[in-house]
Amino acid sequence: MHTQSTSAPSRATPEGAPQDASQAPHSRRVSALKDSAHRIRMHALDMGETQGQGYIGQALGVADILAVVYKDVLNYRADEPDWPRRDRFLLSIGHYAIALYAALAEAGVLDVGELATYGSDDSRLPMSGMASYTPGMEISGGSLGHGLGVATGMALGLRHQGSDAHVYNLLSDGELDEGSTWEAALACAHHGLDNVTAIVDVNALQADGPTKGVLRTEPVTAKWEAFGWHAIRVDGNDIDALVAAFDSLREHRGSPTVLVCDTRIGRGVPMLETREKAHFMRVEEHEWQLAREQLAQRHRTHSGSGRATDQGEGPVR
Repeated sequence: MHTQSTSAPSRATPEGAPQDASQAPHSRRVSALKDSAHRIRMHALDMGETQGQGYIGQALGVADILAVVYKDVLNYRADEPDWPRRDRFLLSIGHYAIALYAALAEAGVLDVGELATYGSDDSRLPMSGMASYTPGMEISGGSLGHGLGVATGMALGLRHQGSDAHVYNLLSDGELDEGSTWEAALACAHHGLDNVTAIVDVNALQADGPTKGVLRTEPVTAKWEAFGWHAIRVDGNDIDALVAAFDSLREHRGSPTVLVCDTRIGRGVPMLETREKAHFMRVEEHEWQLAREQLAQRHRTHSGSGRATDQGEGPVR
């Protein structure tokens, strides 16, 4: 579990063994994560408004995944992004940077106020992820198909160092078009890198159109399994399912793991969920506040709390 303490990493006991996040009452745990995902979406909308357009649909779609990863899975120190024993989270899909900035702010790695500089001159938050600019950004993504290869080399290096750190790589279903992704998948399995978890965002849309029309990748889960990976597929917008899946993957040993997540572009904002041109989305000036209102209403309806929270409850232990 994440904590911003300067004296101890998240999810680690004094003996160095990971704590079981499921010790927290399940309903409270899931409720806190829903609130976290809601704030990530709100941060993304705020950043998107500064540019008027961008990859806001993807940010809304992966918010639930990022909330679970940063508040319930990763072992890291918010005030020490380069802590050597941290788990690594690699963003292959550099154009999803807006989503990761929102998650890093929610996690305490970035100050929320800095999000207002998104995409501006001299900002540490460029529109495509750059490791040299942003604390918590492990790699410069954007040339799709590179992330899993970097994750493979990083995991091998950590193993040689005797580190128990884990490497997570968020990639898109579009990256499954790239041969380099599958070369890395073969290498990961060959070396038995059970310190690697790939997270595939399957939103079924690419720059050139629906994924199934660009290059058919299904059956995705069976393909990863054929390459020697332990694979689970879930609704990537169902926090309960994500929590259960990560809990299960945490126990797996002997091979790399992959979590295939089916997500919806624009999730949480009905008018954006149905927008036709959704890969790089144009949102009109008057629509941003409407988007926030729709998001708040959706959260009130589905959070079970009867209200959209502005502040979280903090880490659940």
